Amino acid sequence: MPDFIRRFGELGPDGEYFLSSSRQSIITSLLSAGTFVGALAQAFTSDRFGRRGSILIWSGIFTAGVAVQTGTEYSIVQMTIGRFIAGLGVGALSAIVPLYNGETAPKALRGTLLVLYQLQIIVGIFLSYIIDLATHKIPSSASWRVPVGLQLVWGTIMLSGILFLPESPRHLLGTGRREEACTVVAQLNGVPLDDPLVQDLVSELEYGIAQENEGGKATWAECFSSRNMLWKRTMNGMMLQFVQQLNGQNFYYYYGDTFFKSAGTNLDPYVIQVILGAVSVIGTVPALRLIETWGRRRSLMVGALLEAGCSLVAGVVGHLTLAPTGTAKELLTKRNKSGGDVLIAFAVLHVFSFSVFWGPTPWVYLGESFPLRVRPKAIALGSATNWFWNFLLSFFAPRIAAKIGPLILLIFFGMLLFGYVYVYFFIPETKGLTLEEVDEMYTSGVKPWNSSTWKPHLGEKARQRVAEMHKAEGYEDKRVSPTESTA
Repeated sequence: MPDFIRRFGELGPDGEYFLSSSRQSIITSLLSAGTFVGALAQAFTSDRFGRRGSILIWSGIFTAGVAVQTGTEYSIVQMTIGRFIAGLGVGALSAIVPLYNGETAPKALRGTLLVLYQLQIIVGIFLSYIIDLATHKIPSSASWRVPVGLQLVWGTIMLSGILFLPESPRHLLGTGRREEACTVVAQLNGVPLDDPLVQDLVSELEYGIAQENEGGKATWAECFSSRNMLWKRTMNGMMLQFVQQLNGQNFYYYYGDTFFKSAGTNLDPYVIQVILGAVSVIGTVPALRLIETWGRRRSLMVGALLEAGCSLVAGVVGHLTLAPTGTAKELLTKRNKSGGDVLIAFAVLHVFSFSVFWGPTPWVYLGESFPLRVRPKAIALGSATNWFWNFLLSFFAPRIAAKIGPLILLIFFGMLLFGYVYVYFFIPETKGLTLEEVDEMYTSGVKPWNSSTWKPHLGEKARQRVAEMHKAEGYEDKRVSPTESTA
């Protein structure tokens, strides 16, 4: 935006202000650096202050970073520091929110609620594109202060809204706060505190957590230990995040303007962003149902094949029909209607397929794959992996595409085929399992390709233990009378 460039750019020999590549890199990379650090740092606050308290802390940090950016006048140092601070909050919340959702949601709805997390992110991005489109022609600093400053609203919603939500019952039980956990379980299930269901569920959770937590306090090294197959689970979480970033969809956001121009479109880059954002929102909606009907494995494998096909067609057709034969200016003004239409069509289909499958599913898997003792640390490693490769992609993809053009899509084609193979051989199905049953599945050594038909035994053992406890304490009679149960 012109006002932004005038305030934070450099004066060129022609008397016009411009943003040098080095300044653009600093402004961009400091946010990515913040997200990487924040994703790892939240592991310390999640255990110490709880999931709810940790969300409160990092929402405050994010909001402070936004305030620093919004109040900047001419200092690029202040702008980049503000972006780094805001990035700390973004990275931390990207790990804590799936963690919190996974621990508070019932198993039948956990996948849907974690997809809803991704849908809200996509809707937020889409709204930001619309706001950019609406403000970019304002001649004053409002052109960029409005989009940046509006983030204060979302930060305030997080800061105030979390006060009305309960703490994770698993965290409460893990820290010895059983009475509070019973209250939360009752709230989450919509039943009175003295309902027998509360004691049954809490006892089952206690049994599962006790099985998980034998051995004392967890360390970062334990995430890669052979205990309960944690190394495999951590690597699965990190690999899914790695493949997600190299699906190729983000490339269209970073470099789509140039590509679409070479395809012959005269659309404004802001309009292109809005179109891609709308496609992402529409694509994420079906995932709310597919994540629980198709499951995690099938969604990932089908998505990998669909996106691979889109990358292959767009890459080959784009190279053969839009390959540069002259200067960059000639390339951008050259029009090959058939090739350009194919490239645009498959780019949109690629983004849509990603939104249905690989956009939300790795986050769902990350939020439900780890035992309580290492969950914050393992999710931190997965989230940090996502932000690390996000930074590398945004930094290197335009430079690679400038040299080989549409053929860069063949790199993503190869990564998607790798992702399909990896999911088939290493990613088990976690649909319909409690977090404790996911732990049992990994330790039982079931093959991923047989995991869809695997039946857990932990819940049965926990229920038998609860029944024996009820019998020993005469609890069967108490179940008849809520008054006696409360007493």
